[in-house]
Amino acid sequence: MFKHKHPYKPFIQNDTKKLIVGTLPPPRFSTGELLEKDVNFCYGSYYNSLWLFIDKIHNLNLRYDNSQEAIAQRKQFLIKNKIGVCDIVESAEREKIDASDLGMQNIKLRDIIGYLKQYPNIDTLLFTGGNSKNGPEYFFRKHIRDYNIKLELVSNEIPRIHQFKLPAKLSTSTLLSTGVVDSSSRIIKTVSLTSGSGAANISISRIPLYKQLKAKNPKFNTFDFRVMQYREFF
Repeated sequence: MFKHKHPYKPFIQNDTKKLIVGTLPPPRFSTGELLEKDVNFCYGSYYNSLWLFIDKIHNLNLRYDNSQEAIAQRKQFLIKNKIGVCDIVESAEREKIDASDLGMQNIKLRDIIGYLKQYPNIDTLLFTGGNSKNGPEYFFRKHIRDYNIKLELVSNEIPRIHQFKLPAKLSTSTLLSTGVVDSSSRIIKTVSLTSGSGAANISISRIPLYKQLKAKNPKFNTFDFRVMQYREFF
């Protein structure tokens, strides 16, 4: 079994307002065998495309290589826009060394709720994937059960939006034993963005809105659809 450990610590500042939450980068980021266009930073896989979407939205002219400058460009954008990154999976084991979420076993999750308590300015979680098995929203739902927290549906349109109350005083044992939520709770919004992976292209092609836009403009593609979707949140 391959022990797949997350290679990056959470990237969060004191004034961070939005937190990008995924699962794990491809195994090559843990083994250090990067490809020519990979960037040694969160979402650095050129084929994941998150930074390509952000680059398109903000015209950042980012570098796509193993340089320190490429890393600095991305950090600068995140800091300026008060966005952080904290993937929910700390480690997992794999029989096959690939980036498939479904291939993860013996998964150890990070304490996202703990980070939300530590950084009180965070009000939005941006999941880079939905509630499919072993996706970021799926794991988050599993994680918050320990705190007796539930997601409330705000919008069922893609990307789906939920919210939940984060008690000011949070104790796992107290919540589980009493079910009491502190009255001074703060509201955290979650947005389940369409994954940047190639595997998500099939699901995008089935979305009615995509079909409508594609019919109006045959050149419109899944990359354009994600850029349109991500623009509101980045």
